[in-house]
Parts: sequence; structure tokens; C-alpha cells
Amino acid sequence: MAESSRIYTAALVVIGDEILSGRTHDKNIAQVATWLQVQGIRLKEVRVVADDTAAIVEAVNTLRARNDYLFTTGGIGPTHDDITVDAIAEALGVPVIVHPEARAILETYYETRGGLTEARLRMARTPDGASLIPNRYTGAPGIRYENVFIMAGVPSITAGMLDALSGQLEGGAQLLSETIGCWVGESEVATLLRETERAYETCQIGSYPFWGEGRTGANFVIRSVSAEDLAACTRALVLGLEAMGRPAVPGGI
Repeated sequence: MAESSRIYTAALVVIGDEILSGRTHDKNIAQVATWLQVQGIRLKEVRVVADDTAAIVEAVNTLRARNDYLFTTGGIGPTHDDITVDAIAEALGVPVIVHPEARAILETYYETRGGLTEARLRMARTPDGASLIPNRYTGAPGIRYENVFIMAGVPSITAGMLDALSGQLEGGAQLLSETIGCWVGESEVATLLRETERAYETCQIGSYPFWGEGRTGANFVIRSVSAEDLAACTRALVLGLEAMGRPAVPGGI
């Protein structure tokens, strides 16, 4: 089989007792599945495991071996029972370190938020040899080690990390994008964005709000592996904004 026609696969491990107990309803499975589809990578399997080192190690080593990529969500926060980093380092056979770049990011983020406590410093811990996945929401980065991507459990934070990875994975179909800007509040267009994205399954819309000229605006980045679908989705979003009396600016603001 030619390399260009090989289908790249991914697996997802959702980590957390709160998911298995039913206290928290997982939203990351659908989010990661949709994102991977837009990247042109096939999600082959999902496993939900408890906050248990042996269970995490077994799941990580099994799934990373039989897929091109493995994503995990959950268990990388500041509390003592967030054991994901330690468990994955054990699975990888490497020690845990305080990543200097992650520490610097957290020091900057918490400088005006009470400082970098011991608990917060836990979020700078990574398997030795890992690189970071940017997190534009709370400072604490995600982690990449070879084909393993370790992300937050909070869906909005996971979304930002996935966004940072868009178009970065080898084997994905070429990702195309269009950008439009609009002087509009994000909350005003949340329904329009959701409905437009739902109507075009191969497309994903990223929303990037800003404040300028004394008013609120946002840039919207539409991504797809299909040029035809990308054009149709962009057109639908432009028409939807115009119908609200909010003309779009091609290329962004």
C-alpha cells in the first residue's frame, strides 16, 4: 500500500473516577472524535479508566502500540490525586521532571494570581523528554511524548489544546482554512457557530474573541480537509452573520 493512502489511526483514554461514577458526563470523546475527523485521522477506539496507575499504564501501553496516536484526557491538575503524568511516565519508562518551560509559563500566569504554589507547580511536571502543547486558557500546558498527547479533562481547555495541534499531526490529510472577522460578541453567535458546524461535519470552526476600537469582535477560523465543504461552510457562516446585521470581514480583523 502506498504511504499516501495509508489511514492513520488514533485512540483516546479518558481518565477519571468521576466519569466512571457518573458524577461527570464526558464531553471530550465527541470533541476529540470530531477534531480527529477534521484532521483526516480515524479514531479507532476509546477507553475510560479509573484514577489507577496500573489501569492507566496498561491502557496507554496497549493503545499507543497499535495506533499512530494516543490521546489522554483528565488527571493533570494540581491536586494530589491527579496521577496521569506519573502513570504515563511509568508506562513510557522515563522519570517525571519539572519541565523548565512549563514552570516559566506557570510562573508568568500565576504572577498576578497569588504566585506559583507547590500544588500549582505540579502542573509543570512532565515525563522526561516531553514537549508542551500550548494552553491559551489557564497557562498549564498539555504534554506530548512521541505519539502520546496528554490533555486536560476540562472540555474548554482540551479544545484549546486541540486547536494548537490542528494541522500538526503527520498522516493527516492536508488541512485547509479560511478566516473571517466580525464585530460581534462571542456569546451572540454561539448558536450560529454551533449550528453551522453541525451542518458541515467535515468542518470545524475556531472562535477567537478580541477587544479593539472600543468594541468586541471575533475572528473565526474554519478548517476542513475538503476545499468544497470549507467554501460552503464559510459561505453559510458569512450569510448567517449578515442575517444578524453583522457583516463579515474576509481574512479576519
